[in-house]
This record gives sequence, C-alpha cells and structure tokens, in this order.
Amino acid sequence: MVEKSRKVMANKKGIINVETATRAEVDQKIAAMRKCGKIHAKLFQDLRDYVKPSMTGKQIDAWVRKEIEKRGCKVAYDMLEDSFPGAICISVNDELVHGAPTDEPLEEGDKVSFDLDLYYDGYFTDSAFTMIVGDKGAPAVKKMIEVTEASMWEGIEQVKPGAHIGDIGHAVEKVLRKGHLGVIENYIGHGIGASMHEAPEVPNYGKRGHGYKLVEGDTICIEPMSCLGSPSNYVDKSSNWTVRMRDGSIGCHCEHTVLVTKDGYEVLTLPD
Repeated sequence: MVEKSRKVMANKKGIINVETATRAEVDQKIAAMRKCGKIHAKLFQDLRDYVKPSMTGKQIDAWVRKEIEKRGCKVAYDMLEDSFPGAICISVNDELVHGAPTDEPLEEGDKVSFDLDLYYDGYFTDSAFTMIVGDKGAPAVKKMIEVTEASMWEGIEQVKPGAHIGDIGHAVEKVLRKGHLGVIENYIGHGIGASMHEAPEVPNYGKRGHGYKLVEGDTICIEPMSCLGSPSNYVDKSSNWTVRMRDGSIGCHCEHTVLVTKDGYEVLTLPD
C-alpha cells in the first residue's frame, strides 16, 4: 500500500512501460509475476492454517521468512531503503496497515491483517488478507471483513483495457459506504512489477471515467482498507511503521495483484 504523501517502499529500477516495451519484455514480466503470485497464494493458504491464539507476531514473522526462502522467493521488505523490521506486515485490531511484528501474543477473537510483498526473478507481487484469530469473533468485525473483501472484488471486476482507475475506486467505495464502513483515503493501491510500487496510483475512491486508462499488460494492486469507526489514522512513533486508527476502532485490509488481459483481468495472487 502507498501513502499518497510518502512512498517509502518505492524502488524505480527496471520499470517496464507496457505501451513501449517489446512483447518479449512484457511476456517475461507476466511469466515471472504469475509464478510469484502462485507461490504467494499458497503461502497465504498455509499461513491461514498456521496462525493460532497465543502466537506472537515475531513467531509468525519468523515462520513466514523461512517459508519465503524455502519456496524460492526473496523477502521483499529486506530490499527497502527504509528498513522494515520483519518479512511481513502484521496489523492487529486497531492497527490498520504496516504493522511491525511484536512479541505480543495473539488472543482468541483478535482481528489480524497480513500484508506481504514477494520478490521472484526480478518482479514483485503484493497481497493482503484479514482474518479473525481462532473460532470466535465479533459479528461486526466479521461483517467488516466480508464487506471489504466484496469491495475488492467489485473493484477487480472493473479491470479491462480502456477502463479508468476511477472506475475501480468508485466501485470499491460504493460497496464500503453501502456497508457503513469508514473508507481509508490516505493509503491506496498502486502499480507493481519490477518495483513494489509503480504508477498508477489506485485509490479506493473515485469517479467513473476519470484517471489513468488501463492497457493490456498493466499489473496493479487493488487493496481496499476500511474501519468500523472514523477513518482518521496515524503512524505509531514506537515503530515508525505501524499505522493505527486514531479512535481505537478496528481496521481491515485486503489486496490482490491483478493483470490486465486482452479481454479483462487475471488475479495473479490466487491459488490454482
């Protein structure tokens, strides 16, 4: 995710402009990102099963780091100019995004969001999901997760050559507001490829027919963020990374990396 005013994860080397690149360059990008996306999806499937009450963020982070390397990828967050203290962002309850792993144990019913970038063969994929720890959870939190995921899929459904970024944001925002959720506007989606964060920016709000027009071969991250209270948030100074909801309410985040195909889209971070 990108904060509009501070793109701390940007690395602009090797970015491919699909409108001017050769077919071979675009095909190489897509092949690598497809492979990375499948690894990403399987790792997330296993992570959902792995997480249990009483585990700490640092324990989970150590497992993720080991799994990333075992599966032939690199820990993308190790490549940042501003060092992130972990291999995966783990955001618990009132933490929205960029959660730095801690020694605090997870409790039954906690909301936890996982956000992970992977690097494989010169390219990145990015994905996130939110879950409830254990078998219990507040109904409002469960509903928030369902609605936020639905908004992501509604945004994804807009993707095709010629569609505007505003079409995606409009669709996402409409679902979130209908579900009576706070819409986070200062953290947004983005393009992805040889860099974790590339153009275009992909807000979770917008007007139809406005913004960048998608072309075949573009790869973007659609990542709605919502909350149960006010959308106002801040960076916790204790880590200089973790973003918390200012009113202490629960935050939610989900994300997929999406390829623009000839006729529509392909979600790269889904399992087979």
